[in-house]
Amino acid sequence: MKQYLHKLFTHALLQAEISKEMVVEFRIERTRDARHGDFACNAAMVLAKAARMRPRDLAARIIEQLPTDDPSIAKVEIAGPGFINVFLTQQAYHAVIGDILTAQAAYGRSQVGAGQSVMIEFVSANPTGPLHVGHGRGAAYGAALANLLTAAGFNVHKEYYVNDAGRQMDILAVSVWLRYLDLCGETVAFPSNAYQGDYVWDIAASLHREHGEALRHRNIPADVDQGGDKELHIDALIERSQQLLGDASYRLVFQRALDVILEDIRHDLEQFGVVYDAWFSESSLSDTVQRAIEQLKAAGHTYMQDGALWFRASAFGDEKDRVLVRENGQFTYFASDIAYHLNKLERGFDHLINIWGADHHGYVARVKAAMMALGADAERLTVLLVQFATLYRGKERLQMSTRSGEFVTLRELREEVGRDAARFFYIQRKSEQHLNFDLELAKSNSKNNPVYYIQYAHTRIAGVFRELSEKNLVWHHDKATLERLESKYEQAVLVTLLRYPEVIEMAAETYEPHQLTYYLHDLAEVFHTFYDAPGHKVLIEDDELRNARLSLMAAVQQVLRNGLTIIGVSAPEVM
Repeated sequence: MKQYLHKLFTHALLQAEISKEMVVEFRIERTRDARHGDFACNAAMVLAKAARMRPRDLAARIIEQLPTDDPSIAKVEIAGPGFINVFLTQQAYHAVIGDILTAQAAYGRSQVGAGQSVMIEFVSANPTGPLHVGHGRGAAYGAALANLLTAAGFNVHKEYYVNDAGRQMDILAVSVWLRYLDLCGETVAFPSNAYQGDYVWDIAASLHREHGEALRHRNIPADVDQGGDKELHIDALIERSQQLLGDASYRLVFQRALDVILEDIRHDLEQFGVVYDAWFSESSLSDTVQRAIEQLKAAGHTYMQDGALWFRASAFGDEKDRVLVRENGQFTYFASDIAYHLNKLERGFDHLINIWGADHHGYVARVKAAMMALGADAERLTVLLVQFATLYRGKERLQMSTRSGEFVTLRELREEVGRDAARFFYIQRKSEQHLNFDLELAKSNSKNNPVYYIQYAHTRIAGVFRELSEKNLVWHHDKATLERLESKYEQAVLVTLLRYPEVIEMAAETYEPHQLTYYLHDLAEVFHTFYDAPGHKVLIEDDELRNARLSLMAAVQQVLRNGLTIIGVSAPEVM
């Protein structure tokens, strides 16, 4: 309806001799008070200066050009300094039921995205351990956002960036090998900053079963000790392990750890309802990294200092310059990030969206600086930050440290509260807001549990239609009978149904799936209120009123199903 009214007012402005060049962006918004109509337009306010007219005079001229026989508009009034308030007819509200029942799963979809290609990269957790509940929020948010953008007419590509190169993967490989040596009977001190989880033992055991003691070495010398410096010690262990094992055997341990954990991550995400179009490997970027660095060098955006190659990031808005190549000749993580974004741009996406943990906020400026230095429009990149969720069991806050192994996995959360509750709870707040995940509430079958409350509305409707069939009654949708929907409760449901397409567009434009969770709760609430209100029994003898109410309920059920599908939550027939 907002789109329809916007087109109507745009045409009226042109008819009122306001040239197309003068027509700046104006807004159609829902009114907060029904006494002021259903929608308010600010066109006269924002165009008065250009038109050299008082806002109220311009508003009057605009109203004169609006059609007087539009079946959707009951009346139009000027309010305040020049706002134009629009009152809709009951016919406009009744028409939404037919629109929903005709479009079904397509209801609410739009073409505001105009087929623009959008690449969303999300989760992209290092494959050094299972996904924990902190990663789950990014997964739920990214998947819901992708669905929202698709519903709004964008062409969406979902990608997981696999960090399968670099120091953390080497630490994982050494952690697995040390556990393998322990299974071989070797006594080796296990560093406190190696990966500690049981999954490391599991990978080591698989190596031991398949290769016996072929990877065993007895001379892990004490000379890797670096005087108590944990980080230097683990780095020395990596170097010594590579020397003892040789390239082929070290690669075998490394690849086994990567393959097992990556497959575990992929499985967990699929069970969580998150499926990607591509899994992009960091290790495939070596040529692109070199090419990106050479491009930055050629443009004069790098310099040497203390044996390292630096990028002049501060010249492009970053707080300081950044190292690209370390003194030892190794590329930094940032160099790989530059190459990955160059690769994204070269694949021709119109817009790039990165969903990162809030702890990566410092990376935004440097990545955009690199894009500008490479000659790209940094506005093509949007970085959305997601606060990790904090999980509580009762009053106990659960720890989630991947390195120590003391964490609750996403799989454990899903198995405890279910996929539906987990997906819903993760996105019911703005992504940048802190989220306390209440396990007890997520598992409860009460109206205080929002996902249960919404699903119960869908289930109640399904139950009515089952009862209809059991009584050998037939529902026939007839728009003429909708005039019988006269109560304030039925009107509240109609008003809420009409909002759905607007919510989809707004949530997509602002990258805020939580708006949809609020809407679905609102729709469930007005439905439950209508259904429980005295005198609103549905399966009554009055054929016309029964069919009208069944049409209303079928429309509610369809919109609930559409919205729940977007956020990755099921719409059960029975609970």
